[in-house]
Amino acid sequence: MANVCVVGAQWGDEGKGKIVDWLSNRADVVVRFQGGHNAGHTLVVGENVYKLALLPSGVVQGKLSVIGNGVVVDPWHLVGEIDKLRGQGVDITPDLLVLADNACLILPLHRDLDQAREREAAGGKIGTTGRGIGPAYEDKVGRRAIRVADLADRAAMEAKLPRLLAHHNALRRGLELPEVDAAALMAELEAIAPQILPYAQPAWRVLDAVNKAGKRILFEGAQGTLLDVDHGTYPFVTSSNTASGQAAAGSGLGPSAVGFVLGIVKAYTTRVGEGPFPTELDDEIGRHLSTVGKEVGVNTGRQRRCGWFDAVLVRQTVTLNGVHGIALTKLDVLDGLKTLKVCTGYKVGDRVLDHLPSGVADQAACTPLYEELEGWSETTAGARSFRDLPANAIKYVRRIEELIGAPVALLSTSPQRDDTILMRDPFV
Repeated sequence: MANVCVVGAQWGDEGKGKIVDWLSNRADVVVRFQGGHNAGHTLVVGENVYKLALLPSGVVQGKLSVIGNGVVVDPWHLVGEIDKLRGQGVDITPDLLVLADNACLILPLHRDLDQAREREAAGGKIGTTGRGIGPAYEDKVGRRAIRVADLADRAAMEAKLPRLLAHHNALRRGLELPEVDAAALMAELEAIAPQILPYAQPAWRVLDAVNKAGKRILFEGAQGTLLDVDHGTYPFVTSSNTASGQAAAGSGLGPSAVGFVLGIVKAYTTRVGEGPFPTELDDEIGRHLSTVGKEVGVNTGRQRRCGWFDAVLVRQTVTLNGVHGIALTKLDVLDGLKTLKVCTGYKVGDRVLDHLPSGVADQAACTPLYEELEGWSETTAGARSFRDLPANAIKYVRRIEELIGAPVALLSTSPQRDDTILMRDPFV
């Protein structure tokens, strides 16, 4: 398999940024295929820390990086992120970055709508980042979006804006927001266009050419499978498909090009925002995981909820993604815990389930059934060989493999790029 698709196999924040950065050494091209700037990736390279949200992680390595058509793009954020990286010594040029010309844009009116809806939701909040991702996807499927290519065509924007604003101004009136000034929005788009258009190309053609040339492509997912709009804990999900199947549609390459599917999995479980979380811990161990794991959102600064490893959920996401192997991250956060627990099933009323049900009430009622494993007092932080791990840490890893039905291909033992144990090269 020449190409690799990296997807989160939990609720996001699994450490995809580091793994993608590490795999970039073996790749020629890195492509983002869904989401927006609502998911942050932190890359730690020596003394340098890079925080990315929209740019593919390969830019730090100087690899050709592609923002695919499946991504919704805030052009102002993109320019800001490019400028920030330049300030850290990473020069982003059109030779390095390709932006799909058929990607849809996130506009200020999308952010307004996102935030207003959350304010009005009261007890029914979804827990969005408020960055306009969901409303932008709504306009995409509603066939009223402004796309990257439209920035080069004033007539196209003038033709599209009335339909877009007829929809949004009606919503804004209901939410007591001022109506959008079409002329002002046009001026904003015309001002940002020269900073965006140099990167715009038919991304599918670029990717087709490099794929046919035998180059290695790394597909970089955002969020996690449990936030997938179809397969996640709906409605507490994101607004795109986060599973590996989206890599084809969101990049413009066919499914046969996706290759090895690598699921990123934390050695415990976290999630941000609202929604069910069967193994959540509101105790000293939960606080230990949060503190030692530094569980704070990269983009939002929101504290992550923490809990024991949930093998039921990961076994389900392994199946949904067709995972060939996993990258297990943050094993070192478990150092020093005397006893570890792994969820192996749920009890809902009188029923015992081996999967997460789709119904909201059943999801909320899931009580975890645990298997206990002995912890370890030694440190795993910085280990670069499997044989360097404590015996009980090895037992923990092997038991996880058995329970989820997938082997560990990579094992991460710290945020540092090189603190990674390679057990199977996904590119081979």
